This record gives sequence, structure tokens and C-alpha cells, in this order.
Amino acid sequence: MSIQELTQQVVNIALSAGDAIMDIYEQDFSVYEKQDASPLTDADLAAHNIIVNALASYSDYPILSEESADIPWEERQKWSTYWLVDPLDGTKEFIKKNGEFTVNIALIDKGVPVLGVVYAPVLHKCYFCDSDGAFKIETNTCKPIAAKPWQEGEVCKVVGSRSHQSPEIQGFLETLPGETEMLSMGSSLKLCLVAEGKAHYYPRLGPTSEWDTGAAHAIVLAAGGRVNILEQSSEGYVDSGTPLQYNQKESVLNPYFLVSA
Repeated sequence: MSIQELTQQVVNIALSAGDAIMDIYEQDFSVYEKQDASPLTDADLAAHNIIVNALASYSDYPILSEESADIPWEERQKWSTYWLVDPLDGTKEFIKKNGEFTVNIALIDKGVPVLGVVYAPVLHKCYFCDSDGAFKIETNTCKPIAAKPWQEGEVCKVVGSRSHQSPEIQGFLETLPGETEMLSMGSSLKLCLVAEGKAHYYPRLGPTSEWDTGAAHAIVLAAGGRVNILEQSSEGYVDSGTPLQYNQKESVLNPYFLVSA
């Protein structure tokens, strides 16, 4: 199976998971609390089961999903290639019913995301990438997308989170040249805004897990952008130039990072 064929299969899986999520989204649903006090819904679990079962039928690669994350590091550190899944990224957005949540499926190879699908079922948008580049499906039309670096004289567009705002963000904005405009968005759609050229930067100065970013990270890379670790300096947080990687340590928490075009 070619990477294009595999990607299409993963797109179909994400669409199926999105349908299951929408069945629950349109009804009254229960909200549970996980051990880390983050919310969990029946939609997370329904999407998880669809994705994991479908991926297992297409490949032998191991799967790390947010809803089955208790895999020991002793086992995970042996993985070279694996699936990284967030069945419902943006559960808080789902509960608020603002539509800004996604299905995230990534293929990670040697720490680098090489395939990614991000599907926003309420918004009817699907982003994906393969060896031919990055693409967006909207209103049944598939178009290539590309990140657009900031040019002098432009307003610098910076995307942030609806559910998480950090005081350090203001400090980061002050390091940027010229006028800035903040765009708010939930879930992994923030990275996709950079990938499709609607934002120049997305600084993440708050906690995320690897499954939150893997799929959209692949799309950013395919669109010509970067996702680098932020390091703290006397002037605040700056781009370290070191790419964000996956499954390189026991913790699945990401360091702070910067998505840029």
C-alpha cells in the first residue's frame, strides 16, 4: 500500500470516527472526569474504538491513543513506527458545543510525524498530508495548502487557544515585529491555521500531550512550516531551532513549542 493509499484509508477512518462523535454531539451526553481531572465523554470512547479497530485491520504498527495511554515506557521505547491518536481533541470545545474539536490520527516514524489527518466534523473540514504535500478538504473540494511566512509590513497573525490563555503569551507577542493580531481557535486546528497560511505563528506556552499535536504537526511540516521547541531566555521564550519529537521520553507531555511558517 502506497503512502497515498494509506493516507486515504486514514482519512476514511477519521470521517467514520467523526460520524460517531456527531451522533453523540447532537444528543444529551454524559461527561466523566479522568484521573488527571480532564473531561471525558462517550464520544471520546466511541471514536477511540472505531479508530483503533480500523487501524489494527490495516497495519501491524502499535497504537498509542489518549484513551489507551497506559502503555509502559519499557514497551513504548522499543517502537520505531507507531500510530498516535487523539480520538477527540478539544473535549472542552465539544462540551461547550462550539464545534472547534477534531479527530487526530498521526503516523510517527523515528520520532517524526510523517502522516497526519485532522478532521473537524462540525466544521466539515479535513486536513491531511502525504508525500505529495498538505491538503484541506472542505465542501467536497480538496485543495493543496501551504504555510505563508510573515513578510515585513504585514500584520503578524498569531493563533492562540480559546480554553487556555497564558500570561507568557503577551511577552512572546512583544518580541514580534510590527503590529500583531490574535486569532482564537480550539484543539489542533490552531496548528492547521499556520499550515494553511491563515496565521504566521502559534506559540504554545501551556501543557499539551503528544497526541494533541502529532497529526497537525505532520500537516504543518508537509505545508512547509516548522514546529520547534521553545526555550526560555532572559528575553522570554525563543525558538530553540530544535524540532519537536515524539516518543523520545517516558512522559508524553510536550515541552513548550512554536509553530511557525
